[in-house]
Amino acid sequence: MRILIIKTSALGDVIHALPVLDFLKKIAPDATIDWVVEEPFLPLVAHNPLIGQVHVIRTRAWRRAPVSEQTRREISRLRQALHSARYDLVFDLQGNLKSGLVAWLTGTAPRVGFAADAVQEKLNLLFTTRRIPFRPQDNRAAGRYLRIVGAPFERDYDGLALATTIAAAPEDEATAATYLAALPEGPKVMLQVGTTWETKYWYPEGWVEVSRRILSDNPSTTLLINWGSPQEKELGERIIAEVGSAVRLLPWFKIKELIPVIQRMNLVIGGDTGPIYIAGAVGTPTVSLYRATRAELYAPAGPRHRAIQAPLDCSGCGRTRCERDQECRRSITADMVADAAISLLHETRTPNRC
Repeated sequence: MRILIIKTSALGDVIHALPVLDFLKKIAPDATIDWVVEEPFLPLVAHNPLIGQVHVIRTRAWRRAPVSEQTRREISRLRQALHSARYDLVFDLQGNLKSGLVAWLTGTAPRVGFAADAVQEKLNLLFTTRRIPFRPQDNRAAGRYLRIVGAPFERDYDGLALATTIAAAPEDEATAATYLAALPEGPKVMLQVGTTWETKYWYPEGWVEVSRRILSDNPSTTLLINWGSPQEKELGERIIAEVGSAVRLLPWFKIKELIPVIQRMNLVIGGDTGPIYIAGAVGTPTVSLYRATRAELYAPAGPRHRAIQAPLDCSGCGRTRCERDQECRRSITADMVADAAISLLHETRTPNRC
């Protein structure tokens, strides 16, 4: 049996979908599983031993030059590769027009996806041949993807211990090891100060106070700030100026380079954003903060993780902008985050790798 998974983006969502690989290998051990992903998120699946072939799409570039020779050539190659694979089952775990078109390009009849109340874009329903409704127990992002891939086999994921595998390239492993070996001895904690929505950010004074609390508890700790924009770099520099040299900016790492760095951390602290989910996938402890989104749906699960939900009555609203944004940010106090971080550091002192 040959199976295609279409989960193209974004970073955190691709990670939430990765347990379907282990699940499918358990329920269909002889199956070959391929994956379709957007180019920026290729490192999340490129070296996964459970994936046979990765099909890379570049829809942003294609939209910029829809009639260019390169776009037409790349789409033609994709169509040929998908069609010639002769998939027995196609799972659309994205649920938008783009993923529906990719599913249709395979020429495979069984195309399984979301029911009407869960698709991102209604036009997606034109391209799936079976649509799986969610049940009340499918209350986590990963569980929803597992529900879809389990339905054709009449198998449930409940009770199964499923792995989430993200493997780094050897050269990126070596770069991470070299960088971290040059840092002072002691625990390494990554602060993920940036995210995508305004309503997922935390407030600068909170980061400053949490940094001070962690260093007061263990002065040998090195705090490393990950950043992805000039604004986030500026916030990191403010934290360094107010806390001291035990806090450092990470170099600007690509996703593929960041994966082995995160794997070597003692702890990652941040909002609802991709590096938190990389940490959860590679086994690094996390403290994650949720305001506009719901921890119960997205937070890494297990004893090595702590999730903090904003205590406002409108928490989990799903809004990207809000007039109560500052109130919501400060409803998660520095003490909440610092207490969770220090407790977790005491319980899990050893990083995944030295």
